[in-house]
Amino acid sequence: MDSFPALNYRRASYLKSSPGLMHCPDDSGAEVAFAGRSNAGKSSAINRLTENKKLAKTSKTPGRTQLLNFFILDDTGRQRLVDLPGYGFAKVPLAVKNEWQRNLEAYLQKRESLRGMVLMMDIRHPLTDFDRQMVSWATKSAMPMHILLTKSDKLKRGPASATLLSVRKDLAEYGDLISVQLFSAHNGDGLQELRNQLDMWLDTRALDAADNAIAIGAELPGEGEPD
Repeated sequence: MDSFPALNYRRASYLKSSPGLMHCPDDSGAEVAFAGRSNAGKSSAINRLTENKKLAKTSKTPGRTQLLNFFILDDTGRQRLVDLPGYGFAKVPLAVKNEWQRNLEAYLQKRESLRGMVLMMDIRHPLTDFDRQMVSWATKSAMPMHILLTKSDKLKRGPASATLLSVRKDLAEYGDLISVQLFSAHNGDGLQELRNQLDMWLDTRALDAADNAIAIGAELPGEGEPD
């Protein structure tokens, strides 16, 4: 297996928020999106990953955040985490929910720098209709997905392992496109496994090599031109 450079997720900082695809940052580099129902522990997972309790704001009102929130991992901004809107229990008009859905679908299908999605599911309530919709969007776009069965500390080891195997079996038809793991933001279980996956997706060495090749090619004299 290739070795990917470990990233320092503690350096994550807020970049901007966008209501939709047209207002996103420049579509270059590499980014990974985090999605999940409003009560699946998405913000807690991001905060645990970055060891910053205030990075992804949590709210007592599920579904309150309606924007795509971008975080950068270094000064170049070429490696990004994206906190997608969570919904499921939000008391908002149906038209607003439909708009969220259109924005999410456009982002997932058209964003060139998106390398993969981390989908959070409460281990006690996995594979809801929303979860399956996200799986459908990802697989239609042939986009890799890594599923976190969050709040795994709420179950004993036996039931947690049984749920993990059950979810993997349910999604086996997608092969290597979807991976699943246990995760607990409370005690950090599964944190290194998540970081290893993100390190692989956010590796920009191939992008940097391509950019350098283009730059060198632009500097070379064209055919028939003087040296």
